[in-house]
Amino acid sequence: MADPADVKKLSFETAMEELESIVKRLEDGKVPLEESVAIYERGEALKRRCEELLRTAEARVDKITTDAAGQPTGTAPLDVE
Repeated sequence: MADPADVKKLSFETAMEELESIVKRLEDGKVPLEESVAIYERGEALKRRCEELLRTAEARVDKITTDAAGQPTGTAPLDVE
């Protein structure tokens, strides 16, 4: 498993794939307690990363500008960090 600092560098798809793998392992119930806690914490970090990326994507979609008729006219700059 990658270092927790690496979570910030993961793409949405990669983070989601790893998160799904963690959920499956935890649901199987065959992971020792200590490892369960560790992968649960990793899963929380991955969930936060996915949420962050989704919020950013949503903000980009919300920033598409439209004219009075509702037709797209372009995009506005984002203030997303």
